[in-house]
Amino acid sequence: MPHARLALSLSILTIAVCTSVAQARSRLEYDPAQWVLCKPNALYEFYRPITSPEADRAHAQTQIWAHSIDLRNGDDYRLEGDVEIQRADQRVAAALLHYDPAQETWRAEGRVQYQDAGMLMEAASAQGELEAERATLVGLRYQLLQARGNGEADQATNQGDISRLEGVSYTTCDPDDRQWTIRARRVDIDQGEGMATIRRGTLRIGSVPVLYLPIATLPIDDRRKTGFLFPSVSLSRSRGFDLQVPYYINIAPNYDVTLTPRLMTKRGVMLGTEFRYLTDTQRGRFYGAWLPSDDRTGKDRGTLTWEHRGRLGTNWQLISNVSHISDDRYFEDFGDSLTMAATSLLESTAGIYGRGAGWSASLSVEDWTIADPYVPKSAEPFRRLPRALLAWEHPFAAGLVTGVRAEGVAFDRDGDLDATRVDVHPYVGWRYERAAGFIRPELGMRHTQYRLGDSYLPGFSDRSPSRTTPIFSLDTGLVFERRADLFGTRTLQTLEPRLYYLNVPYREQDALPIFDTQELGFSWGQLFRPNRFSGADRQSDANQATLAVSTRFFEEDSGRERLSASLGQIRYFEAQRVQMPGVPGIDRAGSAFVADVELQLDDRWSVAVSQHWDPSRELSDLSTLRTQYRFGGQGVVNFAYRFRRDAGMATQDRVTLEQFDASTLVPLNERWRFVARWNYSLLESTTLEAFAGVEWENCCLATRVLVRRYIRNFEGEVNTSLYVELELKGLSTLGRKSEELLERAILGYSH
Repeated sequence: MPHARLALSLSILTIAVCTSVAQARSRLEYDPAQWVLCKPNALYEFYRPITSPEADRAHAQTQIWAHSIDLRNGDDYRLEGDVEIQRADQRVAAALLHYDPAQETWRAEGRVQYQDAGMLMEAASAQGELEAERATLVGLRYQLLQARGNGEADQATNQGDISRLEGVSYTTCDPDDRQWTIRARRVDIDQGEGMATIRRGTLRIGSVPVLYLPIATLPIDDRRKTGFLFPSVSLSRSRGFDLQVPYYINIAPNYDVTLTPRLMTKRGVMLGTEFRYLTDTQRGRFYGAWLPSDDRTGKDRGTLTWEHRGRLGTNWQLISNVSHISDDRYFEDFGDSLTMAATSLLESTAGIYGRGAGWSASLSVEDWTIADPYVPKSAEPFRRLPRALLAWEHPFAAGLVTGVRAEGVAFDRDGDLDATRVDVHPYVGWRYERAAGFIRPELGMRHTQYRLGDSYLPGFSDRSPSRTTPIFSLDTGLVFERRADLFGTRTLQTLEPRLYYLNVPYREQDALPIFDTQELGFSWGQLFRPNRFSGADRQSDANQATLAVSTRFFEEDSGRERLSASLGQIRYFEAQRVQMPGVPGIDRAGSAFVADVELQLDDRWSVAVSQHWDPSRELSDLSTLRTQYRFGGQGVVNFAYRFRRDAGMATQDRVTLEQFDASTLVPLNERWRFVARWNYSLLESTTLEAFAGVEWENCCLATRVLVRRYIRNFEGEVNTSLYVELELKGLSTLGRKSEELLERAILGYSH
């Protein structure tokens, strides 16, 4: 039994000293793809494959091997000559091992080695006391096996849950090519608290110190710890030098706060605060930022956001996304996100939402804030305080269905209750759907009722206008299949004709106000919609039929779609009389032809074309071309052309958009990549956005330098930004992150 006790104790104490390193890797988001440039782990020469899993430790026997064992009358145990102790996946080896049962002390000499499923470790010598659960190891080196990570320590001392390492280093680079290293005079590890404290540490790039850490704390397990996070630094024309230093506060396992002081040399000091919470049924975050007396404007600036999602029983949930900004230039001046900077109207919503078998319902409030100084106040949407939605459908035998779609809204603007609107659409239908085709007739009655407030009465004589309209639609389609040859590849071709008939009698609607309705942009989906307007303020009159046909080619072996083409048009049997205010009725035989083609030439080339051609005017209303070529594993070249003509207004021949967009990602070699984009408006002869840059990457280090020039606002102000980013793989990223920009701008970009 002394042998087993000694072996077990030595294994446990050795594990305790180095477990902090192994546990630290669990905090890293280990993605094997980011280590493709690394050599395989240079396993120390004593590594041996072990098949026993870690889970067997508690029940596994401890085995001891040695060339000689000297018991010395029970006063001293001496194991000598390739001493090896193994339990499950754990293995300890040494040249010589002494054990004094009277003092319960032990000493190992001659390259003390330790191995388990996650790491290797070697020490020049080790000694310890079993009763005190104390162990000291000298001259350590370690390497993680399941993730990247290796380093050294001059000495490690462990007692219970407390460990102290002196002269420590850590890196995720190859041991013989360390591009970056964290070195510390001392590291104290408290496994009970799950925390490692670094004292007098430095981060070195190569041999150059770039960051000094007089004292820093890091978690060694999944528990979150209070402390500073990595700072963020950027430089811009509007903010100047921009430094953010986040401080994380772990309140409880399911609550935390991050305080972020932000120093901007041209603006002042802003304080950002984020509070997150998580329960069994609820999760969310509050975020606020406040800048007292902006140095440029002299005004207080800030923002506030509440995001929440929670379950209310089996079928219901509460969802909110509420935001507020101090002024309409806040995102332009302080937005970190490209999406935020392009926001014109900031939406806030909160409501309860339910869904079950055959039904869905919601009760919500919606508010809007203008986030762009060039959006007039009159363009601000009406608030919906509140909005109720209900959709219900019940199937009967033989494909018969009945249902209702309903909405009730109270509209508000500038603090006055302007109006309420109730929209109800009951219907009956038949659903016949088979592999060879489908038939879907539907007959409904749509009734919309208003109650207008005093602010609307001057423009409308009727306080309670309404509209009742029957709606009939018939949607039918067939699917034919045959085998065909496409570019020398055996494929399965489909031919899918479709007929959609819509009949909605005309109802005078000029006496109805406009709250949330506009004419939808024409597209393939519009060919099969019962209403060409969004919202309930207008229901289009119709006596029309859509004739459309689609064909698709699928590879027989893989099922991959190689080619799809669609062509469709609406034929009008009566003039379209219902329009938005100020827009005359349209009397034409048919809509524009809508044609879409997508072609996958091979695994590298793809082309997509869309065209809206108006035969009555012999003009194109919309043209788009998108092509992509992939090469060299990660390389990609994109080109897109976009053209749009305003066909819905009196000036229907006016071109409203014409631009091209070219972007590329070019791997120059194993380590270097070139990225670029040019988005140019042919209509305005102006570059909307252009950037170019390079990326360099090796096993454990990556850097990205990018110069971007873009139009910042509707005034045409041009801004130039420099992005410099340094990524220490497995640790953190320093600088202004540009990955969001590249993923948005370059289709097919991958890091």
